[in-house]
Amino acid sequence: MWTIAAKELRSLFLSPLAWSILGVLQFIFAWVFAVLVHWFLQPDIQANLANHPDGPGLTEIVVGNLLDWMAIVLLLVVPLLTMRLFSEEKRSKTLPLLLSAPISMTSIVLGKYLGLMGFFFIMLLILMLMPLSLLLGGTLDFGQVAAGLLGVTLLLAAFSAIGLFISTLTAYPTVAAISTFGTLLLLRILDWAENTGEQTGVLTYLSMTQHYQSLLHGLFDSQDVVYYLLVIALFLILSIHRLTMERI
Repeated sequence: MWTIAAKELRSLFLSPLAWSILGVLQFIFAWVFAVLVHWFLQPDIQANLANHPDGPGLTEIVVGNLLDWMAIVLLLVVPLLTMRLFSEEKRSKTLPLLLSAPISMTSIVLGKYLGLMGFFFIMLLILMLMPLSLLLGGTLDFGQVAAGLLGVTLLLAAFSAIGLFISTLTAYPTVAAISTFGTLLLLRILDWAENTGEQTGVLTYLSMTQHYQSLLHGLFDSQDVVYYLLVIALFLILSIHRLTMERI
């Protein structure tokens, strides 16, 4: 499993697509970060915050909004990286060779998944240097930052598990990418159908937005964490089952 994960991570960094994504994300989030800091430093905003001591601070206004933008942009990025996990193996006719290896299907799936998540962890560590730079001129609520980072990580992990499963269904990476994006977008806006009243319906619970927003505001609820863990486990199990059928 770890050998496959290391090979997958290495192949990602040998791909121009991965480096292009890292470069574009750095530029986009650096621009968003600069705009948020500039907006926070406006005299009228500072005066308003001074009159409301219990209002939002630097962490919520800058870091919270930056992490929220990350979730939106990563919705577009994840399908570009997950589309090749198994679809590319099918298209290049190397999947039968991989499936014939004397290792369990669980190790193959988890190896691919952990390799991709390793890339995302490195990406998040680089991106989080921007919020941490605020310590040079201010203070941060590390509890809220940690909760927000946990939310982004869980969201990425769930996105990746869904994308990995969809990549097992087709030999065409483009189809896998479009299908993954459509699925993730649907799960993000699922609660819109219940966007009235107290939002306590089933669709609201299934929507990824609600669980992510709670963590983004520093509200740690085990229910949100369990939701993401269940989504991850479900789609990894489906991926293992799908590839087991192909091996048979």
